[in-house]
Amino acid sequence: MKAEDIQPWLFQVEPYEGESLSHFLGRFRRANELTPTGLGKAARLGGAVARWEKFRFNPPPSHQQLEALAIVVGVEADRLEQMLPPAGVGMKMEPIRLCAACYAESPCHKIEWQLKVMQGCDQHKLTLLSECPHCGARFKIPALWVDAWCSRCFLP
Repeated sequence: MKAEDIQPWLFQVEPYEGESLSHFLGRFRRANELTPTGLGKAARLGGAVARWEKFRFNPPPSHQQLEALAIVVGVEADRLEQMLPPAGVGMKMEPIRLCAACYAESPCHKIEWQLKVMQGCDQHKLTLLSECPHCGARFKIPALWVDAWCSRCFLP
């Protein structure tokens, strides 16, 4: 057995219902102290992971790429595919948006919030927020979200 054949032991992270791939990848990386580059190398995907964390899905991830990522993150490729925008549906890469009520129920970024066709939350009938209601800072990409706090309001 060669050294490159040995898979490192990684903490598993369960995806949330409706979670965006960006948010999931950030949670997985933090749990395993990986950079986007490190995760890309582990999955043999190069810079694709960093692009996906920023909602850059052009071209969209192939099933083969999702299979490679699935091996590393321990989540089936079909489940990872559900974290992507539906085929043919446009994305708003900026601003990052969220429904405050949904986020209070489950602190994760949902892919549906970034779809161009979404103006508000269908479940709560609320307008999607693109900045922190406390300090007014625009939300960072979901892969960078930590502990359900605005990056500017959080004081360690």
